[in-house]
Amino acid sequence: MKPDELQFATTHEWVHVDEVDGGRVATVGISAFAVEALTDLVFIDLPEVGRNLDAGEAFGEIESVKAVSDLYAPAAGEVVEVNSAVVDDLDQLKSDPFGGGWLVKIRLADDADLGHLLDYAAYQKQCAEESH
Repeated sequence: MKPDELQFATTHEWVHVDEVDGGRVATVGISAFAVEALTDLVFIDLPEVGRNLDAGEAFGEIESVKAVSDLYAPAAGEVVEVNSAVVDDLDQLKSDPFGGGWLVKIRLADDADLGHLLDYAAYQKQCAEESH
């Protein structure tokens, strides 16, 4: 996926929504900016399939040699798939953060609102401000 086709949470998760079987499924990952800021990744904890999430709820953690950071759900819904390949190979987050490095897929709740997410240009602006 191309970053300019994604939406972003202010907490650095990216979102791509597809129509699947009459519902919306959000693929969620973390941005290249977040991966670079964390530097040397050592562990990731992702939720079980079937877990229901509220918007803004922490669904897992990512740990680097510097810090542990929560991962947040961009919208309410049910976890329908987890990328276990990333758990086994954290380098995918560096090499392909917007593709093979996705984390979870969430079947969005009927009333899930994604209006608070940023487009790529607004997210780039946020990252530039955080870098200073």
